[in-house]
Amino acid sequence: MPTSEDVAKWMQEKVTKEQELFQIEAVSEIQEQFGDEFIYLNDNGNPAISRAVLKEFGKLTKETVVWERGGRYWRLRDKHDTPGKRQSDY
Repeated sequence: MPTSEDVAKWMQEKVTKEQELFQIEAVSEIQEQFGDEFIYLNDNGNPAISRAVLKEFGKLTKETVVWERGGRYWRLRDKHDTPGKRQSDY
């Protein structure tokens, strides 16, 4: 039985390999590979990644990945990113 940590590790591997991971694609792949328990409908009625998975993903990628708010995706941290800041408006 997969755990939130397993899903978070998969996300980490995916963003490391592909340099980015779009939320909509991640939701679909997580649901397909790991099951519905790692997905929920957010306040807007859209499928989203569970908070438990995102918490584990944050622990794993605190210094290596940035969330691009406008594009709704994660990407590898660049040297121009503010240290410790996990979100970007670029």
